[in-house]
Amino acid sequence: MRKLLLLAGLTICAAILSAADISGTWSADVALDAGSGTATFVLKQTGETLTGTYSGRLGEAKVAGSVKGDEVEWAFETDDAGKVTYKGKLEGDSKIKGAVEYGQLGKGTFSAEKQK
Repeated sequence: MRKLLLLAGLTICAAILSAADISGTWSADVALDAGSGTATFVLKQTGETLTGTYSGRLGEAKVAGSVKGDEVEWAFETDDAGKVTYKGKLEGDSKIKGAVEYGQLGKGTFSAEKQK
């Protein structure tokens, strides 16, 4: 029983240590039904909680979201589009790809890369 508990504890510690920290500046290429553009996100991850800022064609906004394993999600609100939601999957430590919904402006895809 002790060995099983020790193994479980080590597995949990390894999962925590290997979890990606996506804190930093990200540049996203966004392709929507209404057109394409780029967005910049400055993100801070604390555990599974994600906060930060968006800047792009719609101005600037505060971002809130979550990171669960390699699944990432964040959202923000703007006057022009309404609620904007990004849902993606980490690809290594420096790329995220997924789907985006820019409120009334439409749906699309994004590819983001962490800036060094």
